Amino acid sequence: MTGCGPNSSPNAARSPVLPTTNSSTFSWFEEATEKSGLQFVHVAEVSGRYLFSETMGSGVAMLDFDNDGHMDLFFVHNASASTPATNRLFHQESNGAFRDVTANSGLEKAGYGQGLAVGDLNNDGRPELLLTEFDGVRLYQNQGGGHFEEVTLRSGLTNASWSIAAAFFDYDRDGWLDLVLGNYLDFDPSQKCFNAQGQQDFCGPQGFRPTLTRLFHNVTGRTGGPGVKFEEVTVSAGFARAPGKAMGILCADFDRDGWPDVFLTDDALPNRLFINQRDGTFREEAVRRGVAYTGTGSAAANMGIAIGDWDGDGRFDLFVPHLGGENHTLWRQLDAGLFRDDTAAAGLLSLPWHGTGFGAVSGDFNNDGSPDLAVVNGKIRRSPSRSTAKLEPALPDFWRPYAEPAQLFANDGKGRFHEVSQANLVCAEAFVGRGLACGDLDNDGRLDLVATGIAGRARYWRNLSSAARNSGHWLGVRAIEPERGGRDAYGAEITLQAGGRSFWRLLQPAHSYASSNDPRVHVGLGAITAIEKILVRWPDGRTESFPGGPIDRYVTLRRGEGSLQ
Repeated sequence: MTGCGPNSSPNAARSPVLPTTNSSTFSWFEEATEKSGLQFVHVAEVSGRYLFSETMGSGVAMLDFDNDGHMDLFFVHNASASTPATNRLFHQESNGAFRDVTANSGLEKAGYGQGLAVGDLNNDGRPELLLTEFDGVRLYQNQGGGHFEEVTLRSGLTNASWSIAAAFFDYDRDGWLDLVLGNYLDFDPSQKCFNAQGQQDFCGPQGFRPTLTRLFHNVTGRTGGPGVKFEEVTVSAGFARAPGKAMGILCADFDRDGWPDVFLTDDALPNRLFINQRDGTFREEAVRRGVAYTGTGSAAANMGIAIGDWDGDGRFDLFVPHLGGENHTLWRQLDAGLFRDDTAAAGLLSLPWHGTGFGAVSGDFNNDGSPDLAVVNGKIRRSPSRSTAKLEPALPDFWRPYAEPAQLFANDGKGRFHEVSQANLVCAEAFVGRGLACGDLDNDGRLDLVATGIAGRARYWRNLSSAARNSGHWLGVRAIEPERGGRDAYGAEITLQAGGRSFWRLLQPAHSYASSNDPRVHVGLGAITAIEKILVRWPDGRTESFPGGPIDRYVTLRRGEGSLQ
């Protein structure tokens, strides 16, 4: 979801938005983990050998696995299969509480879990779950009734490499979701690394060989059966020509030709951008499009990905967090598929402090009409200086030197950010942040956050911005394809026209770090009280117009029921 169609003119008239003067003093979120009944503590196996994989953490998935209209949660551990720590599925009850329903779900497995991707792969209306691990992947097919079946080998998925990021998208527009799998690096566990004080510590990516990002074509439609089937096309599609060390994946139409492309953040290497050639092949063009390096020409430690139209010009921009000793980067899209490092202009260059960012999401957290940013942080190396924030109480001693607080950045309405972390109590406690997912868990029109940390408890940060004087109106959109079993239309672009403005969003839950977000699109509207119309550019390239109407509600748009544009 981007809010964690045709471009509008950057000079278009902008309707008044609600003032943001109190955003620095009002807390957007409350800690709702305990009161919601969410009880998950991440287990990370500490071998004593400082294995690289132990410090990469694990993500979280938001999904409505039983189609009851409420987002559920799935968490994974990063520990040996011999441990009793199994991955956990939580169902959201009608009262907003979370109930552990892992038993007999088919998901009660243990392993070195890293990332998650969610998507309906056989077009039956039920979302599947993909889990990336240090030593492979697992695919779980949703059988309904709260039951999943592991079908990894039967589906044709094989991957012996260390993978973190994964995303489902329909790269050939045939109506079936394909898989892009971002492998990280070729890790040698015998290699030892040391910090500046000469103490053994976790390695960084330097000294390890890059690996291939792999592409799998969904051929389920050819089989005629309910089972999910994939065919690997990594080489023929051109992905083998440009290996890397993938940390994040975003599938979106970068060059505005109606076909989805693949952006990969690479750790301490130039990022990659594979442009869809519309014939089953891709061409890597990150350098020529301005997203391979930062504005200083550096290849940073690129982690997760946040996508948003922060300046309201109808073109999406990118935010990628880095190490604490580097500056995070915001790339502004100047023209179709051409980007510039605009971190300084966005107010994110000269920060008093920022951590080592992993999960990052964009969402209009106070519904004032301008999307904001959230980042979770956690070091990968110990350092003499420790965070002055209160430490997570139950965090094991081993992980305490790596803990850092999360951060929140408010958008001033013109694409410039200022930090509001101090006003938000959820940023006051340090933990080893990794995964971050964004969505409206309680269906109240305000975006909530769920964060994961190494060896710590999961956090549910409930949005309470309705109590603020500057909280505005909103609209939520679910876009589905009835002829595809009613599944969410991954890759659809949604543009709301209201109050003289256009609000652009992308329907794609795979972004941030190792996590999957609410697939519904959320738009904060500020003082706007009615929608004029909604444009949807569907994954097959066709655009339909739907009537607008009242705000502060969710609407479901079905392909084929709008007016063709």
